[in-house]
Amino acid sequence: MIAVMGATGATGNAVLHSLLALGAPVRALTRTPHDPIPGTTGTHGPRPEVRYADAADAGSLRTAFEGASRLFLAMANGPAQVELESRAIDIAARSGIEHIVKISAPAAEPDSPVAVSRGHHAVEQHLRTLGVSHTVLRPYAFMQNLLRSAPGIARGVILGAMGDAPCNYVDCRDIGDVAAAALTRPGIATGSYVLTGPEAVSHPELVRRLSLVTGHRVRYVRLTPEEFREHFVHRAHMPAWLAEHVTEIQQLAVARPEIPTDTVARILGRPPRTLDAFLHENRHHFRTQAAGPGPRPGDRA
Repeated sequence: MIAVMGATGATGNAVLHSLLALGAPVRALTRTPHDPIPGTTGTHGPRPEVRYADAADAGSLRTAFEGASRLFLAMANGPAQVELESRAIDIAARSGIEHIVKISAPAAEPDSPVAVSRGHHAVEQHLRTLGVSHTVLRPYAFMQNLLRSAPGIARGVILGAMGDAPCNYVDCRDIGDVAAAALTRPGIATGSYVLTGPEAVSHPELVRRLSLVTGHRVRYVRLTPEEFREHFVHRAHMPAWLAEHVTEIQQLAVARPEIPTDTVARILGRPPRTLDAFLHENRHHFRTQAAGPGPRPGDRA
């Protein structure tokens, strides 16, 4: 049995569907077990077992891990992430989990300029110290996160603080397929893998492609890191730590030019999904006018 923690999140849900497609026995772990798991309702295919699990509730984790031999571990970034993930790993090891696939982050180093990445490094170190068999996946920017910018894109703007630096985008479905391979194929079960799509794309190039796929002009509004952070805090009402994280990620791309890897192709034996295909598939989201905070007067294009 493979337990998938974070089964309603972007990567966890992708892993869940990849495992179901392989016919693997899957248990979806969620804090809301009575709510439908995205993508599993109204289908005639295999469905996962669903159990309640909350990383802050040790008892729920022990019950959720019972009888499972492998675990996919993904949690939303947050101030308590290191504590919660480390607790889940400890309980998993004591519960008989033999292998853990953990979603980490780029630049997961002790001196990383990104605070969340420093946290992921600490969890990776905990895995190594504990000695449990594990795979670490370090994906770059999720293509699916562009959907969060859909309201602004529909109005013709996308904000950024990374200048012309290229950004590695990867489709969560490719992350899911790689994670499923690591959970089911012993040959790639151990190691750390950096995951990207086939190309790194700058914001000026991104808005050019968005303009083509939407049929209306989309412009890139360039902000300083300080303006970018303040926008998310005061206009988008993000928690300060999250606004800081988003800003740090964009600045990482400026400080360390992003270069695509061939990891997805090597593991899966096929090319990774392209950004163009993702934009075309989701073009209706980017064309739909929606309410939300737009650019401020004086923002630079």
